[in-house]
Amino acid sequence: MQLPILYEDNHLLVVNKPAGIATMGVTDDEESVAKLAKEYLKEKYQKPGNVYLGVVSRIDRLVSGVLVFARTSKAAARLSEQFRERETAKIYWAVVEKLPRGGTQELVHWMLKDERHQRMVVTAPRATGAQEARLIYRPLQKVKRGELLEVELLTGRKHQIRLQLSTVGSPILGDRKYGSEQWFDHGIALHSRQLTIAHPTKQESLTFVAPLPAAWSKLGINQ
Repeated sequence: MQLPILYEDNHLLVVNKPAGIATMGVTDDEESVAKLAKEYLKEKYQKPGNVYLGVVSRIDRLVSGVLVFARTSKAAARLSEQFRERETAKIYWAVVEKLPRGGTQELVHWMLKDERHQRMVVTAPRATGAQEARLIYRPLQKVKRGELLEVELLTGRKHQIRLQLSTVGSPILGDRKYGSEQWFDHGIALHSRQLTIAHPTKQESLTFVAPLPAAWSKLGINQ
């Protein structure tokens, strides 16, 4: 598999992650985006030995879109701090089975992991291990089989968008784990559309936009 490259310099590698492949943390015989990115750099620059690649954020296996890696340890440290301090801007597109209430809305929940069922759940704010999850969604247009939303992610919790939209009665198309009863061609209909970061060594802001997977065109959504 060849990764679509969105941006590359001496400090950064930004890719458009395909749905269905993990960011990292897989078995030796399984592909991951991090493995493919290292192979790309090793081949392109004819690097001997191991290639350094810092994983500073992740996207769920079933989700596609913008994913940034660090090519130096200095960049990794600075980017990790940006994500940790919520200094990045993350925009997702999601197709949900039905429109949530009203127009633009902020959702605030507290969530934790249900280890037994390997999923995230909404819980009480004072529950042990509970983390606050916040996002803003904006309806964009009605599409085939659902509604297209733009989601501004204000916190970065595991499965956050999937859980929060499902909790208000609007599961993401194809997301069986969180309540969808419909299929989707590849992964689920959730795409990391746009990411804005500060360049780790230059005094400039960078915004990356990831083209939509081909499967989205069947819903009547164009680039």
